[in-house]
Amino acid sequence: MKTTIELPDALADEARRLARETGTTLRELVISGLRHELRVGRETPRVDFVFPTFAGSGLVAELSPESVVARSYGLPG
Repeated sequence: MKTTIELPDALADEARRLARETGTTLRELVISGLRHELRVGRETPRVDFVFPTFAGSGLVAELSPESVVARSYGLPG
């Protein structure tokens, strides 16, 4: 299938440079990148992330970001 995509100039330049350096084509680099992203998307488990709240009224204000993460996973924080 043929398609057209718009890339930022700097990204396209970097991709062309990488393709040249690795002895491949821009087409193969794009195909490889898409395959990788699709595979990672299927393999990466979704995290059911829940922020702790006080009586259901938002975040507990005195918690640090690290404590929020620890509490949401039931870890000592």
